[in-house]
Amino acid sequence: MYKIGIDAMGGDFAPEAAVMGAIAAAAAIGEDSRIVLFGAKDQIEAILERENCPVSTFDIVPTTEVIEMSDHPAQAFTRKPNSSITVGFGYLAKGLIDGFASAGSTGAMMVGSMYAVKPIEGVVRPTISSLIPTAMGPSGLLLDVGLNVDCKPEVLYQYGILGSIYAQSVLGIENPRVALLNIGEEREKGNAQAKATHELMANNNGTFNFVGNIEGTQLFTGKVADVIVCDGFVGNVLLKQAESLYHIMKKMGVENRFLDGMNYESVGGTPVLGINAPVIIGHGCSTPLAIKNMILQTEKTIKADLATKLKNVFNITNE
Repeated sequence: MYKIGIDAMGGDFAPEAAVMGAIAAAAAIGEDSRIVLFGAKDQIEAILERENCPVSTFDIVPTTEVIEMSDHPAQAFTRKPNSSITVGFGYLAKGLIDGFASAGSTGAMMVGSMYAVKPIEGVVRPTISSLIPTAMGPSGLLLDVGLNVDCKPEVLYQYGILGSIYAQSVLGIENPRVALLNIGEEREKGNAQAKATHELMANNNGTFNFVGNIEGTQLFTGKVADVIVCDGFVGNVLLKQAESLYHIMKKMGVENRFLDGMNYESVGGTPVLGINAPVIIGHGCSTPLAIKNMILQTEKTIKADLATKLKNVFNITNE
């Protein structure tokens, strides 16, 4: 049985949105999966009772503290040992759950990822990625989208590996095309970082399918690449620009599949790549629909056995 850990107290509308999203997800996950809710037991059970959902639908791990958005992430993680995030990561580190997701404090989620679950040996810097819509249909993957705003070429090179394996294992793309976001297609284009990264990626000895540079005009077409690599500064700007465009177009009454792909609710959350277990970070203002999709994304990542595949590529064997 796969155990999907969910922070019921994380997000602007917790625990209401988290529990309602979990109820919706419970009807959509596989029979071999089960959701484990971390949070205030009485509040969780009150919502379940109101919605006529049997408490037995979920495993509930009672916690008494919440890491607030205003808390210092590292300090709160240790000073609030009975918080839903800290307890959740404890369960993940011990293998009592197979993955953990939260729409709560991003900082605390990263502290847990780095110090409780820890990076895979050989990974210089883990990254956070995001699905992006394409005109061709299937989603693409953009990384980094905000974790590391300054990246050395060696780090961006590893993003190509991490993104390629995720796209293959979770998105089901057989031979993902990996591209470097740049100001031109030619290999000599870009700043010193881009030029050095291009050279590393072009000589990757078959580790991933590098197709060269990609310009911003080609980003959402799906014609050039499945995985787009950039530093977290550029990626975060792009991601927020896409979210803003979605809201503007919706207010104008525009409705289509491509536009819906820019809605964070349909994506659900951002996977942390390069660590020893599946961790998904949701948007702070996640709705029940966003929570549901975050849970489904976590289940998919768990079943893809992504961490093991990444360890194998980085020449690490399971203990």
